Amino acid sequence: MDRNSLIGFLLLALLFFGYFYYTKQGQLAYEKEQQRISDSLKLLRPNPESTANMVNAPTLNTDSLARLQQKSALEGIIQDTAVTETFHTVETKLFRVTFTNKGGQPAKVELKNFKTYDDKPLYVENGEFNRISYAINSAPNKTVETSDVFFTLRNEEKDSAGNTIISYVLQAADGRQIEHRYKLQHDNYMIDFDIRLINGNGLFTDQVLRLNWDAQATQKERDLDWEVQQSHVSFVENGEFDFENMARGRKDDKKFVRPVDWIALNQQFFVNAIVAKDKFESGSISWDSPKDTADHLVATAKANMHLKVPSGNDVTIPMQLYYGPSDYKILKSYNNQMFNMVPLGTGIFAFVKYINRGFVLPVFNFLAKYISSYGLIIALLTIIIRLLISPLTYQSYLSGAKMKLLRPEMDALKEKFKDDKQAFAMEQMKLYRSAGVNPVGGCVPALLQVPIFFALYSFFNSNIALRGHSFLWANDLSTYDSILNLPFNIPLYGAHVSLFTLLATVTSLLISLYGMSNMQDTGNPMMKYLPFIFPVVLLGVFNRLPSSLTWYYTVSNVITLLIQFVIQTYIIDHEKVLAKLQENKLKPKKKNKWQERIEAMQQQNEKLKQMRQKADSNRKK
Repeated sequence: MDRNSLIGFLLLALLFFGYFYYTKQGQLAYEKEQQRISDSLKLLRPNPESTANMVNAPTLNTDSLARLQQKSALEGIIQDTAVTETFHTVETKLFRVTFTNKGGQPAKVELKNFKTYDDKPLYVENGEFNRISYAINSAPNKTVETSDVFFTLRNEEKDSAGNTIISYVLQAADGRQIEHRYKLQHDNYMIDFDIRLINGNGLFTDQVLRLNWDAQATQKERDLDWEVQQSHVSFVENGEFDFENMARGRKDDKKFVRPVDWIALNQQFFVNAIVAKDKFESGSISWDSPKDTADHLVATAKANMHLKVPSGNDVTIPMQLYYGPSDYKILKSYNNQMFNMVPLGTGIFAFVKYINRGFVLPVFNFLAKYISSYGLIIALLTIIIRLLISPLTYQSYLSGAKMKLLRPEMDALKEKFKDDKQAFAMEQMKLYRSAGVNPVGGCVPALLQVPIFFALYSFFNSNIALRGHSFLWANDLSTYDSILNLPFNIPLYGAHVSLFTLLATVTSLLISLYGMSNMQDTGNPMMKYLPFIFPVVLLGVFNRLPSSLTWYYTVSNVITLLIQFVIQTYIIDHEKVLAKLQENKLKPKKKNKWQERIEAMQQQNEKLKQMRQKADSNRKK
């Protein structure tokens, strides 16, 4: 490994650690003020598990006082036609949605084609925290949240396209009516949700619907802390996508002062989102990822969004609800920027998302059509990438061979100008120019591989297609592989041993060892042994990363070792390279402007040196 290759290696290491430092700082931002106290009037909702698929099943031990309070609050507008909570389940090809008449909203959403890491049913929404609600004027100077009011299930029907339509109605004594209408398509994770108001004038203060959307995300992946780091609150405000990171123990909030298309709580691989087709005018959202892991909570989000209600006797407010996977292809089909929630490149390396979208993802999907083993797909993807960058790799090794052949002349220049570093630098550049050697030839190819590495880092962390697929000893390619679970935690390493990470580290050390023969002696022991230190540091960083990424890194390192051996042993003829260097020295060189400036600077330095020598001589006299 020559000096310039080492410089490229150091820059690669610097960028790598800079990236992790950048993301870590985003996750450990200073905790802001406590989340505002939740509405004290909110009523606990019973667990729908025991009464799923029932329309008229009564809730046990209904609080009679709560009924009286509700009836009083609704007096003059809302008829007390339902006093118990009932549930109704609608099933499609993709999910089971259990609705409750309390608020006329989804109470539980199970994705049929996915399981949690421990093979349990996977719920995108489940529990009392989740709600979709808004305040309505129930009497003079009184309001009530729709999540505290019992709606009536009107009907469930199929339309001509086979979609399921279910409606919940809240009927007022004076004829005013609120209808929550849901349309579930057979093969679509997006649910159409319409709020229909009949004679609804006066239901909303200032004709503004203040929607409360509360969402809770529970653990679905093996590594809870890693799942938190990969989770976000996402939104599109004023036509621009943005997101906020999650961090354990961090509470934060954001205010919206411009139109908002949608907001979402997206975990590593699953999303809970609400879309306003006519856009929210303004609002706010707060989120929290608790420190305590006992409840297996990833995060909670509470939003209050404002919608202007059109005037009229029959008004429909169109919205949509998304309960589904964070799948790029699926989200791309909605044409509302939701595909940006799949983090194929963020932060200082946001530009790599174009590499993933334009090359890595299409190639991966193409291979997946014909190969069932995702481990083999990753290996083939690695080979394809290495073949594409092989010209750069060859140029890097060729540059290293040239630098190695020039080493004797470089050593002679060092000895000749050991007391004048500036003169040595000038002569060094002249030697490179005369021999036709690019001094950064070994550095540039290494730097060009940096975007590829971070593109694949983002790709393997966010690709839901890998979730649940095993390869060799790895049970799930979307999370770390473990051949040994430790009874204790090792700082900066973890409580498990990843074999793919060990293999990646060992092969990285072999690459460094093989490159020692080509490394120039810089006289700095730290520079000499740094290539061995870097892989050991990566041992702690890579241990918790997805096994798909560490498997890719292992395959890539093995290919690098093979390429090094083949190129340096069979392809590069050192005698021909040396002859070419000598031939280049004999060729007349046409000076460009940069070279003319270098020579002018050299002549100026020589004059200054002579003047200093003359001045020193005069002082001695």
